[in-house]
Amino acid sequence: MAATINILPEHLANKIAAGEVVQRPESVVKELLENCIDAHASSIRIIIKDGGKTSIQIIDDGIGMSEEDASRAFLRHATSKISSYEDLEHVQTLGFRGEALASIAAVAQVELKTSSAADEVGTLLRIDGGGVKERGKAGIPRGTTITVKNLFFNTPARRHFMKSNNTEFKHIYDVVQRIALSHPEVAIQFVSDDENLLDVKPSTIDERVKDLYGERFFETLVPVREHTEMLSITGYIGKPDFARKSKVDQFFFLNKRYIVSRSLNHAVFSGYEHLVEKGNFPFYMLFIELDPEKVDVNVHPSKMEVKFADEQNVYRIVMAVVRKALGMGDLIPSLNVSQSGTDSRTATLQHTAFPRFLSPQPNSAVGISKQFLTTELPLQPLPTANAHSFDLEKLFAAQPPLVDTNTLAPETKNQLFAHGTREGEIIEGKAIWQLHNKYILSQIRTGLMIVDQHVAHERVLYERALASFANAVPASQQLLFPHTIQLSSGDYALIKDILSPLQSLGFGLKLFGKNTVVLEGVPPDVKAGSEASILQDILDEFKNNQHRVKLEARDNVAKSFACKAAIKAGDSLTEVEMRVLIDQLFATAMPYVCPHGRPVLVKISLPELDRRFMRTS
Repeated sequence: MAATINILPEHLANKIAAGEVVQRPESVVKELLENCIDAHASSIRIIIKDGGKTSIQIIDDGIGMSEEDASRAFLRHATSKISSYEDLEHVQTLGFRGEALASIAAVAQVELKTSSAADEVGTLLRIDGGGVKERGKAGIPRGTTITVKNLFFNTPARRHFMKSNNTEFKHIYDVVQRIALSHPEVAIQFVSDDENLLDVKPSTIDERVKDLYGERFFETLVPVREHTEMLSITGYIGKPDFARKSKVDQFFFLNKRYIVSRSLNHAVFSGYEHLVEKGNFPFYMLFIELDPEKVDVNVHPSKMEVKFADEQNVYRIVMAVVRKALGMGDLIPSLNVSQSGTDSRTATLQHTAFPRFLSPQPNSAVGISKQFLTTELPLQPLPTANAHSFDLEKLFAAQPPLVDTNTLAPETKNQLFAHGTREGEIIEGKAIWQLHNKYILSQIRTGLMIVDQHVAHERVLYERALASFANAVPASQQLLFPHTIQLSSGDYALIKDILSPLQSLGFGLKLFGKNTVVLEGVPPDVKAGSEASILQDILDEFKNNQHRVKLEARDNVAKSFACKAAIKAGDSLTEVEMRVLIDQLFATAMPYVCPHGRPVLVKISLPELDRRFMRTS
């Protein structure tokens, strides 16, 4: 029988292997930029034409290569980064596989010019489709210049799969941007089709972010900084009200290497909890420093996927750090009125009466925040050798915004100052108004704060509902005359499914046959006169949430109850009731947004008001 297994010729094997490393022009730029960084370049210039299809040139001032090293660099598995298996456990460089240059040279026409500090004259090397066409000398300052032309010229099928010039350009720009962000100490210039698109000097990470995104965008970010004996996390996360509809500008850098991790991405979103609506995506740029021995970067040829030795604890720490940063940041949106938004209508400010169902609760203020944290985040200390040095629960401590201590209950006031509220920055609170029976206005040190009364009360009730789930004995107000309610078959089945969380909220329910329930008690927050309708309203909202977003049943019940039991736009509030609501709002763990992600309050700065009235002092 004739042999059917063949040994592939080297040139064919190289083309096949190149398909794993070089997928499009972006791949070439990524691999070459990583080599520049590993060569300790302090300045890098990237020049492309036609989205990288026609030409890619990378110029750096790194350590360069000798003539011998330059010849070896294009051999498969040739690398200066590792020499033994043990080195894989301590990888500190971006590249280490020794596949990039060989793969690029197999499917393109490549020219290399390089010179090291020990060389009097540099080295020139030209390779065409994997074969060396020319060796010689080149006059070049210390560093390396690589030019890659006609990518996939010898693999037409691969060239056919490349996209438009604009699309390929966008992918390349993303790579350049990631390198620029992860290495702010390096000067980077990016030129596309003779247009200078980026030219940044060595700087700090703060300045580099401003260079790439602008000063105003930088002001929308919340700084992140946490150091533990297991790992360190620094960087920025975006304020919830600046979340976008697409997954753009989300970065994880592990030991300065850009990585993609579904687990860490989920950890960030869990840290935001309900601050962003489903379908919105916040900005984040997080730099993780971790012992190389505790992570495997040799998972995929692209080197963007990694495997953590203790992924569960990395996940927990990332989530906790994000939640802590959001708790400490000023998340109140600032309202800047544009010139085109001028409105000559006058606002009606009024003090009016209010239906009596907004009153201080025995478990409000301090109790809500504390119980919310312990019920929502039942995390145990990290089971590591150095866990004693890292108090994970402490990371979740919410930082309430700055409020008028004169309007707060004593226990709430003590809680605020325990969390570091500075008295010089609190709400002055001498006047408070209701606007159109919808918004609450209050003076603050920096201008004016506006609160949406419905979503504010919704946040209070939501966290109170979560606290009720943790209590062994629910608070319930017995009805003098129970209500018999006839439901549809579907709603009756739903009641049976969520009976336990409803009872935990304080609903006294008895199930009877023929789709009938008897309501004997309701939570204290239910408005008098709405007892019969509140249950149906909650069921309708529960079903609506099921269709829009996937929520755990108890969380859905809590959100549905909070939405339907909260005060409404159009309800009049007395001054006392407005102050009670503000008191309760700022005692919650997250007063900035309602459970569905809508903003609770905004502020108009005093400089903005001065600008509108053309004041100069």
